[in-house]
Amino acid sequence: MKTVSVSIVTPDGPVYESDVEMVSTKAASGELGILPGHVPMVAPLAIGAVRLKKDGHTDLVAVSGGFLEVRPDKVTILAQAAENANEIDIDRAIRAKQRAEERLRKQKQSEIDYRRAELALRRALNRINVAQNAR
Repeated sequence: MKTVSVSIVTPDGPVYESDVEMVSTKAASGELGILPGHVPMVAPLAIGAVRLKKDGHTDLVAVSGGFLEVRPDKVTILAQAAENANEIDIDRAIRAKQRAEERLRKQKQSEIDYRRAELALRRALNRINVAQNAR
């Protein structure tokens, strides 16, 4: 089966590097499915999971936005933050979710940055979902 080389990189360094059969992810404009030979493109990524199909199983990586560059033989994801599903600390993600929910509840009582708290909640929920779906 044909494969495409995938590289997921953050400012802290590489997170994932492998040849896969298919990449599925959520861009700002909607879901994308990328197979070997895909037309070149660049797209901003939404907070979500990157699903990487390889040898009959699917690897999951949680990304917190960034950019996707597709070439016929290579997919590069430049993410602000990314974690492999098996490396996510679920307890830490749950605590982050609870902090963000608390900030959102207090939003009307103080001058808290609502959008920032909302994004923190979305990142925490994404990490929890990715970690739970990988198990």
